Amino acid sequence: MNGSTSPNDPAVTARLAELEATVVVQHAALEAEHAALEAERELRAAAEAERDRLREAYEALKIQVELAHRRLVIAKAERVDTTQLELEFAATLAALDELAGLVEPETDATSGEGGTTGNKPKRRRGRRCDLHKVIGEERIEIPNPIYEGKFERMGAEEETSKLKWRRGGLVRVVIARLKYRTTPQAVGTVDETLSAADVSSASNATEAAVASASMTAPEQATGSTIEVAEVDATPSADTSSVEVPPTQLAVSTAASAATPPEVVTPVPASPAIADQADDSLADLPAIVTAPMPPQLLPGSYALPSLLAHIASDKFCDGLPLHRQEDRFARLGATIHRSTMARWLEEVGAIMGATIVEAMRKEALATAFCIATDATGVLVQPDPRPDKKRQPCRRAHFFVQIADADHVFFEYTPVETSAVVRELFRGFSGFVQADAKSVYDVLYRLPHERDPVDDGPPDLAVRHEVGCWSHARTKLWEAAVATQDPVAREGLARIMRMFQLERTWKDHSPDERKTLRDRHLRPHVAAFFAFAEDAYERVKHQRGLLRSALGYCVRQKDALMRFLEDGRLEMTNNHSERQLRKVACGRKAWLFVGSDDHGQASGNLLTLIASARLHKLDPELYLRDVFRVLPHWPRERYLELAPRYWSVTRARLDPKELDQELGPLKVPEPPLPTATAAPVPAELRPAT
Repeated sequence: MNGSTSPNDPAVTARLAELEATVVVQHAALEAEHAALEAERELRAAAEAERDRLREAYEALKIQVELAHRRLVIAKAERVDTTQLELEFAATLAALDELAGLVEPETDATSGEGGTTGNKPKRRRGRRCDLHKVIGEERIEIPNPIYEGKFERMGAEEETSKLKWRRGGLVRVVIARLKYRTTPQAVGTVDETLSAADVSSASNATEAAVASASMTAPEQATGSTIEVAEVDATPSADTSSVEVPPTQLAVSTAASAATPPEVVTPVPASPAIADQADDSLADLPAIVTAPMPPQLLPGSYALPSLLAHIASDKFCDGLPLHRQEDRFARLGATIHRSTMARWLEEVGAIMGATIVEAMRKEALATAFCIATDATGVLVQPDPRPDKKRQPCRRAHFFVQIADADHVFFEYTPVETSAVVRELFRGFSGFVQADAKSVYDVLYRLPHERDPVDDGPPDLAVRHEVGCWSHARTKLWEAAVATQDPVAREGLARIMRMFQLERTWKDHSPDERKTLRDRHLRPHVAAFFAFAEDAYERVKHQRGLLRSALGYCVRQKDALMRFLEDGRLEMTNNHSERQLRKVACGRKAWLFVGSDDHGQASGNLLTLIASARLHKLDPELYLRDVFRVLPHWPRERYLELAPRYWSVTRARLDPKELDQELGPLKVPEPPLPTATAAPVPAELRPAT
């Protein structure tokens, strides 16, 4: 018992307490180490998460840099090798073709992006332009059929010079208004009204007088410099002048001093002129001057051909006014750019209030589908009171293509939903556009739309039509930047759709609808099944692939809308092509001078684009329209639209139309345009 200890021994108790304290301390230290370890683990996890985020951001930035590099350095329209896509996804495409009922798709040989047809015949260059025409002079004498042959001619009251544009150079046109001396004895022998025979004899006398006149071009006309000043071409307010009906012109042309003059025989004036001479000739003054015929810009020295040439060069060919000013100076005429800018603004405003307005009313009332898009343009800022420099502001041009009938360019200072709503107010039908949010207001039902305070409620119903080119572009960006197989497969599927669509592009709308339902609809349905499945896997990952697939999934209804009618297009590329004129032109002329200039420019772009749509020469069309518009009835402006111009022009007297100034007979009856009655197929111009 000597070696044993009792549990109640104080030493044992103390030792146990000491051991327990040591255990507690060690346990506390261990807990602290565990806490520190957990903290380190949390810091490490946070660091790894931050690293992963930075790595993801780096990869995304790398993709963006690669995409920007391809756009800027390699090519904007870089092609994807469709042959490689077909080899890569041969099994998938074969299964789709079998599903669509095509064992071997009826497609042409392709090369390049989207299945562009290959082996196209090369275009043959045309012959050199005939440059034998040089600057010359034309003289226009304006007689008065009431006094011609009955009173003594006293020559011209005044001669004013105007400019016309003739392909090959400028031509100076001298306007000579004839005046007549009347006597009391002669007055008593003249009836108060003239018969048709009298008017005809007066015209014949005018023709004989012009034919016997000796008119030649000025010496050294081809090398002289013509300084042209603004003149008021309106009739003088002198009491010796009297307002009488417009008369027929007699024109003689001389290309150079060595070339004999060419005399154009005047067309006899209409007998209706006699009905307008209501006053007695006895009340007329001793000297009477022929009045100036109506003109598009009465106070300007520019004739219709020159106005059309300036407008066509700027808005069709992208030639800015300062370059045209330099070219005119080399041709021998000084026309300042400020003068040309004023002409274009006035002419554009006139066109917008007449022809373009009539075209727009018809399009909103009768169009089946309107395709639209927008691009930006800079506007020169208004001068500040302190004359400090300020940047240009940004405005927009909207393009609207109404079927194959009209093309409109609408200038707007801002690009908002309210602006888009007003552009389409009253139109019911299909609207093809991209997925920009400003167009969402068009597709709301009438009861879902916000009330408008400044106009009547819009009860029209519109349906959205998507653009497959926009969907394909997003997949292309993901494919070329990341080489993702999902994006490449999406490109291959869309490529096959474009190949099929191209095979029946020349068919009638009913045939296109049938072929689409039979062969293309299975491809479209399979594509969206593929896109929705792939989007579910990547919708939580940031990147180009998620954006591309998300666009396709969200736009599914709009992208499938073209299957509903054979008249609907699969893409909105025709709107993009029309906007190229603005995009290319603004690189040269940089900006528009003001909102008024922008609206006038949009009106001229409208007429030029519509003329090209109907295979008309824009410059010749504008020249003819500028010539006839001052004589045209207000309620018949639609007849001057490019859609109807081929028919309208055939009804005009070619001799009257070819003259730059003078009377013009409006054909009767009015043309049965689409707003009144359908135009027969044989009368409609080719589109």
